[in-house]
Amino acid sequence: MSECFIWPDHAASGYFRETPLSEGFEDSPRTGGGYAIDAEPRNAISQLSEAERARLTTWLVDQRSQGVVQPRITMNTLEYIVTKPPLSPFQRATRLLEYVALHAESIGTTVKLIRETDAGWRACACSESIKWEDVDYLVGYLNDTGWLEQLGGRHIVRVTVEGHRHIQEQKTNTDSAQAFVAMWFSEEMNDGYDNGVKPGIESAGYKPVRIDQKADVNKIDDEIIAEIRRSRFLVADFTQGKDGARGGVYFEAGFAYGLGIPVIHTCRKDTIDKLAFDTRQYNHIVWETPEELRDALAKRISARIGDGPLLQEGSQ
Repeated sequence: MSECFIWPDHAASGYFRETPLSEGFEDSPRTGGGYAIDAEPRNAISQLSEAERARLTTWLVDQRSQGVVQPRITMNTLEYIVTKPPLSPFQRATRLLEYVALHAESIGTTVKLIRETDAGWRACACSESIKWEDVDYLVGYLNDTGWLEQLGGRHIVRVTVEGHRHIQEQKTNTDSAQAFVAMWFSEEMNDGYDNGVKPGIESAGYKPVRIDQKADVNKIDDEIIAEIRRSRFLVADFTQGKDGARGGVYFEAGFAYGLGIPVIHTCRKDTIDKLAFDTRQYNHIVWETPEELRDALAKRISARIGDGPLLQEGSQ
């Protein structure tokens, strides 16, 4: 057991070294799981405030939810964390509620959120809490809303029927077969879409929608927003040409994130170094050929989103 680099007073296990310049842990309950960290940010973390460490922990939790088992912390990550706004109390409470629901053995069973235990520290990690008292407050918040019930002690809790309903309401378009595609609309990208993005989405059981290929488009901004709202997830390809970054792709990905709609990031290898710093932190599918993109995208969708309804219909 060693001290966690981010939260030095907490133990982490499964210490590993990837390269002479990068090391990390297979698990650190205070950060919600394992992570890798480069040498330079490891030295710089001591300059972060507790609030920034909590936001870094949120970044790690979110990276794992996107399928990155051991997210890698670089200096770009820390630059992003410093500018990243904190989660709202509502977001923090909802994340804690989802944590309890996920860790209950079955519906209606209790979960113990006990201080100084792995479960307690993981609850801190998922809710962007700096100290245990934050979790204590959020438990009370959830109890007052009727989403969480306290039984046999303040921190023995279970999700109520209303709580499960609230969680479901936060999961946007779970039955939708549509995937919105945000990308650079250029002849240079036609092959990447026709033989990469499109068949990758379809082989996972979803229908791709590209706004420039939709008939009878009215006001395009309104149509984009409407189609994103209807989609189960969004594929954002950040490949750019000589004219620079595609602002629409960044906007559409950000809008989807704001709605809680999953975003899958892709980028052609020759332009990956041109990504804006606030999106470099996400796990991109880096591709060179359309076929490579197709296969990797299909696997990422199935792993992160699950097989789509069109695939399930085709198997019947």
